[in-house]
Order: sequence, then C-alpha cells, then structure tokens
Amino acid sequence: MAFAEVLNRFADMDIVGVMERVTDTDVRRALANRVPSVEDYLALLSPAAAGLLEPMAQQAQQLTLQHFGRTIHLFTPLYLSNYCTNQCVYCGFNTCNGIRRAKLDDAQIRREGEAIAATGLKNLLLLTGEAPKKASVEYIGNAARLLRDLFPSIGVEIFALTEEEYAHLVACGVDSFTLFQETYNPALYADLHPGGPKRDFAFRLDAPERACKAGMRVVNIGALLGLDEWRRDAFFTGLHIAYLQRTYPQTDFAISIPRMRPHAGAFQPTSVVSDRELVQIMLAQRIFLPRCGLTLSTREPAELRDHLIPLGVTRMSAGVCTAVGGHADADETEGQFEISDPRSVDEMCAVIRSKGYQPVFKDWEPLEGAAGAV
Repeated sequence: MAFAEVLNRFADMDIVGVMERVTDTDVRRALANRVPSVEDYLALLSPAAAGLLEPMAQQAQQLTLQHFGRTIHLFTPLYLSNYCTNQCVYCGFNTCNGIRRAKLDDAQIRREGEAIAATGLKNLLLLTGEAPKKASVEYIGNAARLLRDLFPSIGVEIFALTEEEYAHLVACGVDSFTLFQETYNPALYADLHPGGPKRDFAFRLDAPERACKAGMRVVNIGALLGLDEWRRDAFFTGLHIAYLQRTYPQTDFAISIPRMRPHAGAFQPTSVVSDRELVQIMLAQRIFLPRCGLTLSTREPAELRDHLIPLGVTRMSAGVCTAVGGHADADETEGQFEISDPRSVDEMCAVIRSKGYQPVFKDWEPLEGAAGAV
C-alpha cells in the first residue's frame, strides 16, 4: 500500500468542516490519550484546540525532552544550482522568472563547502532547481563526494527521483532527504504547477517512500504552509509521516513547517498562517508524532524561533544563504526566497545555550565502507 491510498480515503471528507465541529471536550480527550489516534490529531489541529495551547505546549515539551533531550541539531543549505524547468507559481526559481542563473563547478563547490565547514557545522543540505540537463543526479552525487570529508551528514533537497537514483546518491555519501509535497490538495497542486516535470503529483507524493527504500537514514517532509487551507495540509503531513513510520521503522523521520516567504515573482500566500497557528501545528504534530523530528527554518523570524525552541523543535538551520555561491562568493545570485533570521552559526549557538539547550553539530558517524562505492 502506498500513501496515495491513505490520501484517497479522505478524498470526499470535509476535513476543515469536521474540525470546526470539534469541542473543547474532544481536545481534552485527545490530550488524555497516551497514544493519540488520527481523530485525536484532527482535534488538536481544530479551532477548538486554539484555546488550549498551554496544556498542549506542556505535553509537547515533555514529549520532546523524553525522546530528544535538550538538543537542537543545526544544519545549513548549500545551493548548487538555480536552473529550473518548472513553473511553480510560488517559487523564485520559476523558469519564467528573469533571475540570473548559475551552477557551481567543482572548485566552487569545494570552496563553498569549506566556507560552511569553517563555521563548525557538520550537517549540510544540498539544493538545486529541477533542471537535470544542468544539474543531474550524477552532478549532485559528485558534489556529495567532493564534500563528504568535511561533513559527516549530507542531505539533499532536490527534485523527485527514482529509487535507483536515490540509491546512487546514498552510495555517493548522501544520508538524508528533504522534499516538500507543497500541498496535499491534488487539484490545487495542478494549478500551482502549470508546467514542468514537478507537475506530476503522484510521482512526488511517492518520493519519500522511494528514498526510504533506497536507504536514506533520515527522511524529512512537509507542506508549504500558505498554499492551501493550513489545517488540511498539516493534517495530511502528519498522516504521511505516520504511514512512513509504520512502514519503514528503520528510518528517522522529520517534518518541516515552513510558511510562505516573499520571493522573486508576484505570487503571495493565499492562506496566511499566523504565529499562533504555526505554534498549534507544531504542538499537534509533536503530540501525535512524539518520535518525529521537527525542523524550523530561517523562513521564520529570529524572535519566534527563539521562543519555539522549548516547544518541540529538534532541528534548526543557521548561517543560511539561499543564493547559489552565497557562502563564499560576494557576487551571488538572487535567493530562492527571503530569509527572516540571518543570524550566524555562533549567534544561533549562543541563543540555544541561553535557553538551556545544547546545539548539536554531529550525532553520528557513517560506517567504514558504507558510502563511496560509486
């Protein structure tokens, strides 16, 4: 069974309407259940739960300490290329946007990696647009090989691949995978992706499962909040992780909770997610998925990120630049989107420690010979 079958079970259900009928009693019952059900998760995302954020926060904090301790894992992105053949209406890399395009060569990749490694970070995320003729799977795998002596953990946030292509990247030293479904609403997805290979909703939906089968150690997914009604997309993101956890117990999973940010282009969010609503999403996901990591990016402002550290976050980005070559080259391209928290790695570490938490750069070591077969 694929997750598409789970999604189809709810195709005719008015999820938002059901949530609007949830009562305070339903929410309190959900909080009392040691193993929350799907119905409990739905209740925790409901409007009624918005008035019970304090008990939700207390439970979320307890669960996070139980499963993750007082640790925040830090990472940063490295943009390899911004060439793209897609027409995603909300993305700065949209092929129709007149931005300056660039792709790093081997020397530039190494220089960018060395600049990031000098900050102390050991967890790297490689990103590209979707243009396989410019930035192929082989090119991305080569970048991982060029950088793996600097970073014990290398992830990718790229276009959806086949299982064999993910296996190739694993052999090159890639151990983690991030991919946003963007929205779990198939009709809206088609409108938001009028052209390009990303238009294939089903192929993207199954990509996390293919990454699990290929041997990715960590799989991180999410919806881009603001594209559709947030309660619906948050609900299906949680169901997606729950399905993957049941099916691939050997894999570590995480959820990203990004909100739309301004970018090169005219698109603006159709559903604005407030700070309070973002907190509700995070708390509901932590309670429903206590063993799942939660990733908070620099899309969010510094003050909010600081306040959310004790409430369930386990992974945060730091020292971020969303432009190709932005870490080592002053002549950088336009970024994919505007960041809201420009703080350096040292500044982020200081804040994390001030909250009584430990910034973590590295928490694992690959086995000798486990990567590098290609």
